Amino acid sequence: MTGGWIGFWITAVLMLAGMLAFTAGVIGANRFGFALNRMHAAGIGDTAGLFLVFLAVWVAEGIHMDTVKLGLIVFFMWFTSPVSSHFLSQIEYYTNPGLYQFLHREKQQKGDA
Repeated sequence: MTGGWIGFWITAVLMLAGMLAFTAGVIGANRFGFALNRMHAAGIGDTAGLFLVFLAVWVAEGIHMDTVKLGLIVFFMWFTSPVSSHFLSQIEYYTNPGLYQFLHREKQQKGDA
Protein backbone atom coordinates (compact mmCIF):
# COMPACT_ATOMS: atom_id res chain seq x y z
CA MET A 1 0.00 0.00 0.00
CA THR A 2 1.35 3.38 -0.92
CA GLY A 3 1.27 6.19 1.58
CA GLY A 4 0.60 4.35 4.85
CA TRP A 5 -2.35 5.68 6.82
CA ILE A 6 -2.97 8.58 4.47
CA GLY A 7 -3.27 6.20 1.53
CA PHE A 8 -5.56 3.97 3.58
CA TRP A 9 -7.95 6.81 4.39
CA ILE A 10 -7.94 8.14 0.84
CA THR A 11 -8.67 4.60 -0.40
CA ALA A 12 -11.44 4.16 2.17
CA VAL A 13 -13.11 7.48 1.28
CA LEU A 14 -12.92 6.80 -2.46
CA MET A 15 -14.27 3.27 -2.03
CA LEU A 16 -17.15 4.46 0.15
CA ALA A 17 -17.96 7.24 -2.33
CA GLY A 18 -17.95 4.69 -5.15
CA MET A 19 -20.26 2.36 -3.24
CA LEU A 20 -22.53 5.33 -2.48
CA ALA A 21 -22.67 6.16 -6.20
CA PHE A 22 -23.54 2.55 -7.05
CA THR A 23 -26.22 2.54 -4.33
CA ALA A 24 -27.70 5.82 -5.57
CA GLY A 25 -27.84 4.38 -9.09
CA VAL A 26 -29.64 1.25 -7.90
CA ILE A 27 -32.11 3.24 -5.80
CA GLY A 28 -32.74 5.65 -8.66
CA ALA A 29 -33.25 2.83 -11.14
CA ASN A 30 -35.80 1.20 -8.85
CA ARG A 31 -37.54 4.31 -7.54
CA PHE A 32 -38.12 6.41 -10.67
CA GLY A 33 -41.27 5.60 -12.60
CA PHE A 34 -40.27 6.89 -16.02
CA ALA A 35 -38.00 4.63 -18.08
CA LEU A 36 -35.68 7.39 -19.31
CA ASN A 37 -35.14 8.64 -15.75
CA ARG A 38 -34.29 5.11 -14.68
CA MET A 39 -31.69 4.76 -17.44
CA HIS A 40 -30.15 8.11 -16.54
CA ALA A 41 -29.84 7.20 -12.85
CA ALA A 42 -28.33 3.82 -13.66
CA GLY A 43 -25.86 5.27 -16.15
CA ILE A 44 -24.63 8.04 -13.86
CA GLY A 45 -24.35 5.67 -10.90
CA ASP A 46 -22.37 3.16 -12.94
CA THR A 47 -19.87 5.58 -14.42
CA ALA A 48 -19.26 7.55 -11.23
CA GLY A 49 -19.10 4.44 -9.06
CA LEU A 50 -16.76 2.64 -11.43
CA PHE A 51 -14.41 5.62 -11.61
CA LEU A 52 -14.29 6.10 -7.83
CA VAL A 53 -13.68 2.41 -7.14
CA PHE A 54 -10.93 2.38 -9.78
CA LEU A 55 -9.31 5.40 -8.12
CA ALA A 56 -9.48 3.64 -4.75
CA VAL A 57 -7.75 0.54 -6.14
CA TRP A 58 -5.18 2.71 -7.89
CA VAL A 59 -4.34 4.59 -4.68
CA ALA A 60 -4.20 1.34 -2.69
CA GLU A 61 -2.08 -0.67 -5.12
CA GLY A 62 -0.11 1.93 -7.04
CA ILE A 63 0.62 1.85 -10.75
CA HIS A 64 1.58 -1.51 -12.18
CA MET A 65 0.32 -3.85 -14.88
CA ASP A 66 -2.85 -4.93 -13.02
CA THR A 67 -4.04 -1.37 -12.47
CA VAL A 68 -3.25 -0.50 -16.08
CA LYS A 69 -5.44 -3.41 -17.21
CA LEU A 70 -8.17 -2.31 -14.82
CA GLY A 71 -7.86 1.22 -16.18
CA LEU A 72 -8.35 -0.06 -19.72
CA ILE A 73 -11.49 -1.92 -18.60
CA VAL A 74 -12.81 1.27 -16.97
CA PHE A 75 -11.98 3.21 -20.14
CA PHE A 76 -13.88 0.63 -22.22
CA MET A 77 -16.88 0.75 -19.86
CA TRP A 78 -16.96 4.55 -20.01
CA PHE A 79 -17.52 4.35 -23.74
CA THR A 80 -19.91 1.39 -23.84
CA SER A 81 -22.22 2.35 -20.96
CA PRO A 82 -23.35 5.73 -22.37
CA VAL A 83 -23.70 4.26 -25.86
CA SER A 84 -25.90 1.43 -24.59
CA SER A 85 -27.97 3.86 -22.50
CA HIS A 86 -28.44 6.07 -25.55
CA PHE A 87 -29.42 3.05 -27.65
CA LEU A 88 -31.99 1.93 -25.06
CA SER A 89 -33.42 5.45 -24.79
CA GLN A 90 -33.81 5.58 -28.59
CA ILE A 91 -35.68 2.26 -28.48
CA GLU A 92 -37.95 3.69 -25.76
CA TYR A 93 -38.50 6.87 -27.77
CA TYR A 94 -39.46 5.11 -30.99
CA THR A 95 -41.50 2.22 -29.55
CA ASN A 96 -43.47 3.81 -26.69
CA PRO A 97 -46.63 5.44 -28.06
CA GLY A 98 -47.44 7.10 -24.71
CA LEU A 99 -44.10 8.86 -24.48
CA TYR A 100 -45.35 11.99 -26.23
CA GLN A 101 -47.32 13.14 -23.21
CA PHE A 102 -44.16 13.08 -21.06
CA LEU A 103 -41.88 14.83 -23.54
CA HIS A 104 -44.13 17.76 -24.42
CA ARG A 105 -45.72 18.47 -21.06
CA GLU A 106 -44.21 21.97 -20.78
CA LYS A 107 -45.60 23.01 -24.18
CA GLN A 108 -49.06 21.73 -23.22
CA GLN A 109 -49.01 23.60 -19.91
CA LYS A 110 -47.96 26.87 -21.56
CA GLY A 111 -50.64 26.46 -24.23
CA ASP A 112 -53.35 25.76 -21.62
CA ALA A 113 -52.62 28.87 -19.57
